[in-house]
Amino acid sequence: MTAATAMHEVELRFPGPDRDLAGTLTLPAGTGPFPAAVLVSGSGPVDRDSNAAKMPIDSTRQLAHALARAGIASLRYDKRGVGDSRLLRDGTMEDKNGWLRVGLFDNADDVAAAFAALAARAETAAERLFLIGHSEGATLVTITAARMSHQPTRPAGVVLLAGSAKRGDAVLRWQASILAPTLPAPVRAVFKVLRTDLVRQVSRNHDKVRATSTDVARIGGAKLNAKWLREFLDYDPRGDLARVTAPVLAITGNKDLQVDPADLPVIAELVPGPVQTWLAPDVTHMLRTQQGKPSLRAYREEVRRPVDPALLGRVTDWLVDQIRAEDRDVHRDDE
Repeated sequence: MTAATAMHEVELRFPGPDRDLAGTLTLPAGTGPFPAAVLVSGSGPVDRDSNAAKMPIDSTRQLAHALARAGIASLRYDKRGVGDSRLLRDGTMEDKNGWLRVGLFDNADDVAAAFAALAARAETAAERLFLIGHSEGATLVTITAARMSHQPTRPAGVVLLAGSAKRGDAVLRWQASILAPTLPAPVRAVFKVLRTDLVRQVSRNHDKVRATSTDVARIGGAKLNAKWLREFLDYDPRGDLARVTAPVLAITGNKDLQVDPADLPVIAELVPGPVQTWLAPDVTHMLRTQQGKPSLRAYREEVRRPVDPALLGRVTDWLVDQIRAEDRDVHRDDE
């Protein structure tokens, strides 16, 4: 497979469980059919490019273009309740808080819908479709790959960028334990005076969320996506990781403050199929490099820079290797 120097993009809509979802199909130069991937963004109200109103992460757009240069098509889409995926089938536009009503497993259903839409395109090779997810997106593609593991049309491979092998509540407690020492000194001093343990406070908030029953709830004066949180808190990805039969590439940065890098060997142990892992040096949860001590406060500066080229290279090289391996298997079967 030779690298492509040109690409083009097609805006499209495809059927989801409760509405048509809006996305971008990125195609390499040439006629196809191309190997292709569904790209799934992280949590919150992010669009197809992984951009939120105050945080233009742009990771899925950059990944789509890197894949196209390697001869691989991709589909990325606005999450349900975000961007052009706010348009309902009756022609009305959902309010801007619609994403708050969407659960974790609703989002997983949308990944499956995107996969089916990509498989149906004439430009793509249905037997060479991959799932690539970042952060929550890694959880969603894990759920989807596990569900599809024995279906006739299933992923040829899965890429987990900052994927977790912990139950949701454990992820959030780990985040609190890591972030507490990085808080500004005056904030730490207030916590000490008030005898407030951040991890214990997070656990108490989990109890409040679990006590809710509505899709959206107010806790501590803030409006929260309670349905998503309830499902996330109690979801343990280890069971689904053990059901993923497709080859897996798992990458987490060693400066990730939102997903434990120590989960990489756990993922490798759980997945029954071929697994490659990479602890990306100096890479944060934003998929960029950060020098010095990692800090969430550096995110806004980080996202002004491109996604780490070494990370993009690892992903595209792995996908190309998987495609070439399939080509060799097909040729052996034809002999």
